Amino acid sequence: MTPSLPTRDGTAERIVSISAAPYDGYEFPRVLESLASIGARHVEPAFIVGYTEPFDESAFTPEKARQYAAWLREHGLSCHAFSSHIDLGRPDALKVFLGRMDFARAIGARVINTNAAHRSNEKRFYENIAQLARHAEQLDLWIGLENPGDGSDNLLNVAADAPALLARIAHPRVGLNYDAGNTISHRPDVDMTADAIAAMPLCLHTHIKDVRRNPDGFFFTPLGEGHVGCAPILDAVTRSPLDLSIEIPLRLHRQPNAQPSRAPYRVPIADIEAVLRPALAFVHEHLGAPVAPAA
Repeated sequence: MTPSLPTRDGTAERIVSISAAPYDGYEFPRVLESLASIGARHVEPAFIVGYTEPFDESAFTPEKARQYAAWLREHGLSCHAFSSHIDLGRPDALKVFLGRMDFARAIGARVINTNAAHRSNEKRFYENIAQLARHAEQLDLWIGLENPGDGSDNLLNVAADAPALLARIAHPRVGLNYDAGNTISHRPDVDMTADAIAAMPLCLHTHIKDVRRNPDGFFFTPLGEGHVGCAPILDAVTRSPLDLSIEIPLRLHRQPNAQPSRAPYRVPIADIEAVLRPALAFVHEHLGAPVAPAA
């Protein structure tokens, strides 16, 4: 089933967000200050276990949502996409993800990105996603299922898994948030560029990041300097209605077995900006079209 797409508040301009993942270790106001200084207009907050500072469900209270919304207004940025990856088939997934959906929508997000589920959790995943999709419809939110990068056996490993997965879910509020920068470590023998392009008709949002593979593992690089093929993926995006996020988790790399390894110290802001500023220019150059202003 082809998903519907989030509306863009009356504008046809494409939304380019920057994930907060490279700012792992910094408070959200500092993230927004930095993003505003490099010309970003949209941020994708990142709450991903193993990618970011530890957190629990107390991070997603209504009070915290009001504070996040105020910080966004103060810095002139908007939130269109929100990353909060969990296994939607785990026993507590329904309660956990419903709360995170409410939080995401309260700060303005239209898309919440997550993983599907390990294949062993298939039955509970389909039970949960039916309820989550109905809640997404009530919130005017979309759920983007993202292919993982850790080498596990997921319900969504590659693009070819998606048609049957989405057909069984059978709800227009659920689609893909495909990330070729995950495919390179998750299924190293797959042509990640071709797979990303094959997945695009079933996407409602997409991530762009680049990765260099060497004997020590998988390392996130500036766009265009790795092995992912960001330019042809972005060229394909230009022929679609998709919005996207730049996601470069600079504090992280993946070991040769694809497991994430997080550095003990946060990356200096100047180093983050030195990667994100040209990344934003790279995306705009390849899209060759206006991008949506912050709301």
